[in-house]
Amino acid sequence: MTDQTPPMPGPTSHSFFSQRLRLHYVDWGNSDAPPLLLLHGGRDHCRNWDWVASALRKDWHIIAPDLRGHGDSEWASDGNYPMAAYVADLAQLIHQQKLAPVTIVAHSLGGNIALRYTGLYPENVRKLVAIEGLGPSPKMQAEREAIPYDQRMREWIDMRRALAARIPRRYPTLEDAYRRMHEENKHLRPDQARHLTVHGANQNEDGSYSWKFDPYVRSNFPDGGMAGENLERLWGRIACPTLLVYGNESWASNPEKDGRMAHFNTARVVAFDRAGHWVHHDRTEDFISEINAFL
Repeated sequence: MTDQTPPMPGPTSHSFFSQRLRLHYVDWGNSDAPPLLLLHGGRDHCRNWDWVASALRKDWHIIAPDLRGHGDSEWASDGNYPMAAYVADLAQLIHQQKLAPVTIVAHSLGGNIALRYTGLYPENVRKLVAIEGLGPSPKMQAEREAIPYDQRMREWIDMRRALAARIPRRYPTLEDAYRRMHEENKHLRPDQARHLTVHGANQNEDGSYSWKFDPYVRSNFPDGGMAGENLERLWGRIACPTLLVYGNESWASNPEKDGRMAHFNTARVVAFDRAGHWVHHDRTEDFISEINAFL
C-alpha cells in the first residue's frame, strides 16, 4: 500500500514594519516548536532556505525574512543600506514576534548581521550558525584602509551616481535569468538554480524579468558599518555556542587561518570540501546533517 499522506504545505507570507519599511518574511508553521531564524545573504531572498527549512521544520518554528531591499521587502527610499539598519530590522523582528531566545542560521551578509546582533544581545540567542559571515578578511580590510579616505569617498559617490543612471538589467525570459543564476554558482544543481530564479525575479510590464533586489544594495560605503576593534568586541560578547561555516573553494578567508578566531570565546569552524560561498546549496545534505548535530 502506498503512502497517501499529502505533502506538508509551503511557508506562509507575512509582513512587519521596521524603521517605516514594510518587510516580508515567510513562516513555516509549527509555532509550538523552538524558534529558528534563517537569514539570507546579499542580493538573495528568503526562499533560498527552502531546502534547509523543509528538512528542519518538524523540529523548529522556522521564520525566514527578506532583508530590506531584497526579495519581497520594501526598498529604502534613499537607496542607503547601512549595516546598522539591517541589525535594527533583525532586532525588531525578534522583539515583535517574541522569538528570544532564538536560534539563528545565517549566510554571508545575513551572517554578518546575526553576529553583530548576537554580540549586542547575547542573552537573546540560543545558538548561532554563520556561513561565511565575518566579512572582509584582515588582509582585505588593511588594503581598503590603505586607500586614503577622501579617495574612497569619491569612488563611492561615483558609484552611486553610476547606479542612478543605470537601468536594472532585464532578461527577455525567465530561462535567461535562470542561466545567469547558474553562471553565478556552478555548484548549483539545475533544479536549485531554477527555484532560486523563480522566487528571486519579478516580471516587468513588458514581459521581461528583473531581479527583485534593489541595485543600490551593492553600493554601501565600506566604512559605513562598525569595523575594527568595535566589531571584534561584539564578537567577544557572543555567549552562545557558535558554528562558523566555510567552503574550501570560496573566496572567503577562514578565521582559523587569518587570526579572527582569537576574538571568539564559544565558536568553532567547520569547513566543507567541494563547496564555495553558498555551502548550504553546494553541500545541502551534509550541511543539514552538520547543523542538525550542532543544534
